[in-house]
Amino acid sequence: MSSGIDIGYGGAIAVDPDVLRDVAARMVGLSGDFGDVCSAIRTAHQLVVDTAGLSEHVDTAALWASGDAAERLRQECESAVVGTRLMADVYEYTELKAEADALALTDQAAADALYLRMEALAADDPRVVDMSTMLVQGWEDARFEGLDGQFVPGGLGVLFGLGGIVGTHAGLGKLWPGMRLTHVFHKVEVCPVKTASPTGAPTSISDAFRRMPQSEDAQVAVEKYTMADGSAKYVAYLVGTQSAGFGGDQPWDMKSNTELYGGTTSASYQATLDALEAAGAQPGDEVDVVAHSQSGMIAAHLSMESEFDVHVQITAGSPVEPTVGDDQILVQFRHTDDIVSSLSGGGSPGASGAPGSFTVTREGDPGAGLQDVLLDTHMLHSYIETAELAEQSGDPRVESLDDFWAGLNEAVEIERTEYHAERNG
Repeated sequence: MSSGIDIGYGGAIAVDPDVLRDVAARMVGLSGDFGDVCSAIRTAHQLVVDTAGLSEHVDTAALWASGDAAERLRQECESAVVGTRLMADVYEYTELKAEADALALTDQAAADALYLRMEALAADDPRVVDMSTMLVQGWEDARFEGLDGQFVPGGLGVLFGLGGIVGTHAGLGKLWPGMRLTHVFHKVEVCPVKTASPTGAPTSISDAFRRMPQSEDAQVAVEKYTMADGSAKYVAYLVGTQSAGFGGDQPWDMKSNTELYGGTTSASYQATLDALEAAGAQPGDEVDVVAHSQSGMIAAHLSMESEFDVHVQITAGSPVEPTVGDDQILVQFRHTDDIVSSLSGGGSPGASGAPGSFTVTREGDPGAGLQDVLLDTHMLHSYIETAELAEQSGDPRVESLDDFWAGLNEAVEIERTEYHAERNG
């Protein structure tokens, strides 16, 4: 497995533009500090050479050289400020274009307001437009890396590339603001099959992925965290597709995949709502979600349209990319050679979620082999490995989730219930 991972803000954007501008502002202050240091050194040098006999005790050449070094650092800081601000504008332009192009389909006035901001950015620096185009092109070229090189008997590996084509051109892989599921009635039966009292919350993303229900009997696990003040938070762990069937007892099947991807409610979505209700979650309660595969679509709609307050959403191999609020953390894991994840069309070149959001991508398995037939790069164990690599990267966005896990660990009581769901009529 390749160890090369890329951690970005989402799509073609590596870092939140506002974060870059904050970095630039700090570098402006640092540049001023180096300027002050250079000035002080020059003053000291002049004092030494003007004071009789003092230069015999001071290496004036070295003193002057240190002033030169401080001046070079000042200039480098100023250059870095210019470059950082330019990249912030490029990222903002790219994000605005993705959002404006989508809004143009339903709200031309709102789209025009964004286009005006884009024009202002381009007017400030004409390089922004070309750099944004190159940025998006690079993202488009890399988003399905290795997908059509999968091994399929008979040399049909190119068929794996169809996932990316469908996701890109069908327009179903990106969920834009206001997109809601069309309600279709699904009768399901949900019952608890296992209860436990964990000694603590997860401490990492990989740890959270490992809390997915492991038995064949359960598709949803809900952990209720009761805090010292009596309030409760919930974390739902939602498994991926469990059956290749279409409409049998198992709600997490291809029928639900088709319904959710096509924009209608599914038996698996209804079962998730029923499981949360059975666990005690009420409208307005914080319900955070960890989801794999098909359940990435469930997580997306829980965060975008349910009555629950979803603060954090972590998905692996989801077929869609949601557009969540500026107060919601969206963490996505995507393998460029995962046919299921490719149905998102690579998502959008823009970004989604609060500044702490991020997307982790890599080619899950660059070597062709029989494991490709079993979609190994889509399996949860493969994404757990990628999560571990992200945790070893030292990226501050990954490390910032430590506060989320720590907050859950302040609970005075943790109750975990796993639920089994079946279609019932």
